[in-house]
Amino acid sequence: MIPLWKTHVQFDPGIFLAALGITLLELAEASAVGLALYAESRRHTAFLAVSLGVLVVFIPTAVVGKYISLLPVFAVRLIAGALLLYFGVRLTRSARRSYIRSKQASSASYKEEFERGVLATGFSVGAVEAFEAAIVLVALLPNSYGSTILGLLLGVVLVVVFTYILRFQVRRVKQANMKMLVAALLLTFATFWFTEEVVNVSDLILIPLFLVYLAAVRWVSTGGC
Repeated sequence: MIPLWKTHVQFDPGIFLAALGITLLELAEASAVGLALYAESRRHTAFLAVSLGVLVVFIPTAVVGKYISLLPVFAVRLIAGALLLYFGVRLTRSARRSYIRSKQASSASYKEEFERGVLATGFSVGAVEAFEAAIVLVALLPNSYGSTILGLLLGVVLVVVFTYILRFQVRRVKQANMKMLVAALLLTFATFWFTEEVVNVSDLILIPLFLVYLAAVRWVSTGGC
């Protein structure tokens, strides 16, 4: 088993990619809503509201993560594995819904209705999407704090940059495939951490395990197509 102190020093590519993936996925959705609010209201405060909602969740997540890392690795990995397993299953279902919607997009009319003010809506959406990402990030932080934070920060920067570049086009980006990839990655780590507490396994098993989960998630999401 890897000593606890090493999880804070060494760079872990797998943890980094998982943190980057979940951050990109959730913040891209929040960004799309922010752009929709801006298109509707023409108020730049829509982006500010979304950003505040994200920060309200992410800042405590980063702070609490340091203290969570003081817990025994055995307990942390079991809890983390359960969280990743839960969220991986949720993402698989979400990918299925996204895939179905993408097939129906050409014939379905789409109309967004905003029942609240721009600020309240933007803030709530930003907070919800950040919270969903935080569920996974809190699970990753104790295993490699630096890699998780690096993935989180890079994800935030990429979303901001691509939102600015794509602007209104970002709402047309299909996320079904991205959800499949992230779901497979989360399920892979959940299985790996559960197994590691029972038997000593090599990190090399992550690659074939990920490919198996990716194929399974894709099959479930596309209905075997």
